[in-house]
Amino acid sequence: MRTDESLPSSFRDPSGFLFHRGGRLYRQVNASYRADYKLLMESGLYQDLTTQGLLVPHVETSEPHMSGGGSLVIEPEVIPFISYAYEWCFSQLQDAALATLAVQKQAVERGMSLKDASAYNIQFRGCRPVMIDTLSFERYCEGEPWVAYRQFCQHFLAPLALMSHADVRLGQLLRVNIDGIPLDLASHLLPSKTRLNLGLGTHIHLHAQTQRKYADKQAKPDGRKMSRMAYLGLIDNLESTTRKLSWKPEGTEWADYYAATNYTADSLEHKTRLVGEYLQKAQPKTVWDLGANTGRFSRIAAERGIPTIAFDIDPAAVELNYLDCRKRDEKSMLPLFSDVTNPSPAIGWQNRERQSLIERGPCDTAMALALIHHLAIGNNLPLDRIVDFTAGICRTLIIEFVPKTDSQVQRLLATREDIFPNYTREAFERAFSARFALLASSPVRDSERNIYLMELRQPRQ
Repeated sequence: MRTDESLPSSFRDPSGFLFHRGGRLYRQVNASYRADYKLLMESGLYQDLTTQGLLVPHVETSEPHMSGGGSLVIEPEVIPFISYAYEWCFSQLQDAALATLAVQKQAVERGMSLKDASAYNIQFRGCRPVMIDTLSFERYCEGEPWVAYRQFCQHFLAPLALMSHADVRLGQLLRVNIDGIPLDLASHLLPSKTRLNLGLGTHIHLHAQTQRKYADKQAKPDGRKMSRMAYLGLIDNLESTTRKLSWKPEGTEWADYYAATNYTADSLEHKTRLVGEYLQKAQPKTVWDLGANTGRFSRIAAERGIPTIAFDIDPAAVELNYLDCRKRDEKSMLPLFSDVTNPSPAIGWQNRERQSLIERGPCDTAMALALIHHLAIGNNLPLDRIVDFTAGICRTLIIEFVPKTDSQVQRLLATREDIFPNYTREAFERAFSARFALLASSPVRDSERNIYLMELRQPRQ
């Protein structure tokens, strides 16, 4: 029996949609998009972009359409993990923006144009951005403006400008603005000096004023045509403006964690060896590192070719990790911003267009190294709640217990009353034994810390 399930993330597109069938991912191309699809394939654009790694490849199939109006069904390459722009660091968002513009420039050369410039159309394969929406292309019409110009500014340029010129944390506005950051809001939040910046002055501030002017239904645009030269000039200017934006990762709490920790060189070497041994025993197909910092231990999994998501709450740590991955051309690790105590929620229409972080799991193995004390003491989370969370996202768990006597825990307790009498190694082991079976454990040399390998027990009936 064939079971079909359409993906809520693509229901808005009249050109087609994604669906699952028999555990595989397909995209239906509707008859209304057939001419543009044919041009994409026959113009050489598809071949150019897939060869350069800028567009996910696909194969045409003989699968029947899922619903009426279909023309054909294609099977795209599957991206291992779907992430969203509010989980990316500054350079990830910038690279995604530049990839979008690179695709658009090549599209115009082949007589096509992007009708969508959404950040949700970009995903990462390792550290490389790639466009995943094959149906975003339409025939270029001489004289017509770029229909996705505002969307690009709202999804990419506005958040990058705010992160660069105001506060890197303002990128999180994308989490509550699924259609991108409104340009009037970005214009209001940006420093006044950015009005003198030719690129931002035009694409953010002047653009926001133009939107306000024509918000009145009685006001009509003047209908002037845009020449091909002006069209390409717009793309070039957006690219130049995007490249000039920068953010230097410094001054945050955990970016220099390993320089400030009480680990000795021998301790770090021993911890590294233990993590490697436990990964060897667990044999995971996927790994989530829940407090990755700059990715030191995530890389142990990635170097084994295991698809690894390196989460951290510190934007500077994620930025440094991503820049290092990009330098290495890392193919197995994806650094992402995430607060374990407040992970990305499901958002959009009926809270289904973009999945929550937990819905995008589970992973085979989760790593929680030097994290438990931040959750239990820094965030007042009871141990049994931490157990339930980890049990819901993984099959095996590599976790480090950090006792109260550790200098990092003392640092947390320095500014608060110790109201955590149950935060002991014995209580930790008792709490986790309720959902996990212990496979291995070892103290970390020259420290009071202990690392455990645990396996999820059978769910309770």
